[in-house]
Amino acid sequence: MPVVRGLCSGFGTLFGGCALGASIEILEKMTKRPLVWATAQYLEFVRPPSVVDFEFTEVVRGHASSQARVLARVDGSEIFTVVAALGRRTMPWEGEWATRPEVPQVMDSPPRPLAPRFEGTIAERLQMRLANGRETDHLDGTPTADGRSGLWVHLPFGTEATAAALAIVADYVPFGVGQALGRQISGNSIDNTLRMVRPGATEWVLADVRVQAVAGGFGHGVVHLWAQDGTLLATASQSVIVRDLRPDFDEDGAANAPKGGG
Repeated sequence: MPVVRGLCSGFGTLFGGCALGASIEILEKMTKRPLVWATAQYLEFVRPPSVVDFEFTEVVRGHASSQARVLARVDGSEIFTVVAALGRRTMPWEGEWATRPEVPQVMDSPPRPLAPRFEGTIAERLQMRLANGRETDHLDGTPTADGRSGLWVHLPFGTEATAAALAIVADYVPFGVGQALGRQISGNSIDNTLRMVRPGATEWVLADVRVQAVAGGFGHGVVHLWAQDGTLLATASQSVIVRDLRPDFDEDGAANAPKGGG
């Protein structure tokens, strides 16, 4: 898979959701079974014009499910690893207990403003709208009461909310961490887990982000993914490295001494 800017984050590196989504596409096609869950562990950054090589292994194939993994390498070095379970069983019982938040519909939600560094990246392609959140300039250091925020995200590959597409939409816990803290932060994911409920047809997906805690320089949160008609499509969870975007902080979030004679 060639790494191009359209698959990258604002930092110019391969977006974690795209890495997981590509792996899920391979897993489903090779096993010929739908995804149940997949989790990615991100090890190294990848930048254009790198080419990612994927190695697929079906570790166990049962009557109704498979356990499989994908190893992704660039020039022989492992970049990320994905493990997954796939399959489907017919059962007479179903239930759904998650509650969709009350948010404005897509066209009633303002577009999410993007900084210039996002030009041409996956963020620009997703055409996000703020269903529940503050614009960057309004993040004044005041935390939210419940750690929740929401984005309407336009599906990047048509109207079919496949597992691969939802893996991209789910990768927005870093956005939620900034909203929860009320601060301009950056965050890169160290993992991403997608748990499929059902695929569906929808043009936009509501990423309902629920940040649980930020401590020790790491943030932890979950995302519920809803179709426009209120159908729960999937859930996801992530841990992210939290970094302060202010110029007087270094990449580890520690305050720097003033530059120059100040």
